[in-house]
Amino acid sequence: MMTTQLNEITTAPAHNFSLRHNGLGRLVFVDADGGEHEGAIPVRAFPIGAPDEGIALVSADGHELAWIERWSDVSPEIRRMMEAELATREFMPEISRIIGVSSFATPTIWEVETNRGNTSFTLKGEEDIRRLPQSALLISDSHGIQFLVRDIKALDKPSKKILDRFL
Repeated sequence: MMTTQLNEITTAPAHNFSLRHNGLGRLVFVDADGGEHEGAIPVRAFPIGAPDEGIALVSADGHELAWIERWSDVSPEIRRMMEAELATREFMPEISRIIGVSSFATPTIWEVETNRGNTSFTLKGEEDIRRLPQSALLISDSHGIQFLVRDIKALDKPSKKILDRFL
C-alpha cells in the first residue's frame, strides 16, 4: 500500500484523515475536506500509564485535529508515522539500576543505569520524586529531564535501599 516516505500520503480511513511529510520533513495532517495542517503533532494523553491509548493529533497552534482511542484504530502506516514523530519529541530514560548517590542529603548527584546508557544527574529535593500508579516513579533532575522507574519492585536490592532513603 502506501509508505511513509517524504510527500507520500498515508490514509486513516476510519478517521477520515491522512498524514504525509512535507519537503522539510514536517508532518502534514490532511482532513476529509482536503484541508492541510502543516506541523501536526501527535500527543499522548497518558504517556506513562497508557501510552497506546488516547493519542491526539494537534495543529502547530495547539488545536486538536483528531483523537485516536487506540493504536488499533489506525493503519500500521499511520501508527509508524506517529510513533516516529513521538520518538523525536519524547525523551524519558528508564532507570534500571541506581549505581550510587553522592549523599543522602539533597541536593545530591545520582549515578544511574538507564535504557539509554549510564548517566548522572542532580536531584534537588525529595519533592522531585513522584510516585505513579503500579509501583512506578518519575524523577526530575535539576535540568527538568524526567527519568522513569517503571517498577520499583523490579529494581535490585541496593537500588531499592537507596530509593527508600529518599521516599
